[in-house]
Amino acid sequence: MKAEIRLKKVRPNAEIPTYGTEFSAGADLYACIEDTVTIEPGETYLTPTGVAMEIPECYAGLVFARSGLATKKGLAPANKVGVIDADYRGEIFVPLHNHSNKAAMIAPGERIAQLMITPFLTAQFVETEELSDTVRGTGGFGSTGSK
Repeated sequence: MKAEIRLKKVRPNAEIPTYGTEFSAGADLYACIEDTVTIEPGETYLTPTGVAMEIPECYAGLVFARSGLATKKGLAPANKVGVIDADYRGEIFVPLHNHSNKAAMIAPGERIAQLMITPFLTAQFVETEELSDTVRGTGGFGSTGSK
């Protein structure tokens, strides 16, 4: 299933997101910077992409790390997963954080993250005194691996 997403370049050298393969779930987002940027260990750089989008109602853009960038350079989104709401029309930025112990560089036009457009449901939260029982019950973090 393919959806048409309206996109606007807000910087002249911006690159339109691309899919790496026919079955890629995420489209690559590119760094829209003039010069190479060095991100020191433990630092975060708010990386512009140069694009804004019109995400359809009841959909969201989810920004994930690119596995190669994370494993080879230690760079991944600082917020782990970015959420772009359907009513946001501004430029998309990716806060790249250097998790490694050495400086890492980002070049102009480099693929920095991947964007997945996905549907979502908006919940209507209803307060109640009781919840239905399940086998797991109130077992929290790590509880399913301890049996």
